[in-house]
Amino acid sequence: MTTTSLIRNADEAERRWFSGGGLHTWLVREDEVNKGFLMFEDEVEPGKPTPLHTHPEAEETFYLLAGSILLHVDGAESELRAGGVAVIPRNTPHAFLAGPNGARMLCLHTPGGGENFYRMASEPALDGQPAAPVDFDRIRQAAIASGTMRLVGPPPFLSAEVRS
Repeated sequence: MTTTSLIRNADEAERRWFSGGGLHTWLVREDEVNKGFLMFEDEVEPGKPTPLHTHPEAEETFYLLAGSILLHVDGAESELRAGGVAVIPRNTPHAFLAGPNGARMLCLHTPGGGENFYRMASEPALDGQPAAPVDFDRIRQAAIASGTMRLVGPPPFLSAEVRS
């Protein structure tokens, strides 16, 4: 239960370069809503893959604002395009690959609990600074330290393409 209202424009939100690739704009932090959820916008470069992973204590929802991703969920692949939504249950192995035009998506983790992972695996995005390099070792270390994400394999579709 939220004890105070939260109104935030994207330009007022914390921005972080995620070590897995992409820029996160943290719209709602867990401590602002009694750990009920975490919400951020994720802007990912074309062709960016994620490793196969699970979230043991949270559902993960993607709402595609622009672009497309190829989702690999529990062994099956599906394309998700702008305007589409995917809900991935906790403990379900999944990964995604950004399409040829990249992707911009709203990410929601319910309940909260994964913010510590994302904080350990990212750096502040300061105006004028280039993106932080992709660092899957840092992702692995943050996953182990936080316990809120488990890496279960490499990206399952490194050679796949998503239609634009």
